Amino acid sequence: MSTIDVNPVDLNNPADLNNGQHGYSPNKDAYLRRLKRIEGQVRGIARMVEEDKYCIDILTQVSAVTKALHAVSLGLVEEHIGHCVVGAASESDPVVRAEQIDIKVKEAADAIGRLLR
Repeated sequence: MSTIDVNPVDLNNPADLNNGQHGYSPNKDAYLRRLKRIEGQVRGIARMVEEDKYCIDILTQVSAVTKALHAVSLGLVEEHIGHCVVGAASESDPVVRAEQIDIKVKEAADAIGRLLR
């Protein structure tokens, strides 16, 4: 009698591929702090516009926010590669491993492509 896996791995569901964990999970609080700081910076930029501040000063703040978001993005890409891609490479089933690696590498490449646009 054969057994049927009642909970098959869904290769299109990132939670299934990573056992519900994400690469950034250990650093989640740090990411949230950085994002809240960026959120405050964006509110400050809106206030500058409301107060008719000098355009170059506003652009300087926009540049700072952009750099901060890029830093968060690069951190997340690094976490994805270190956790998700490496995790896919450790899959014991060679067919599933190859599929998971392809999915995770494509996700990273697509994300990097969006960052470079």
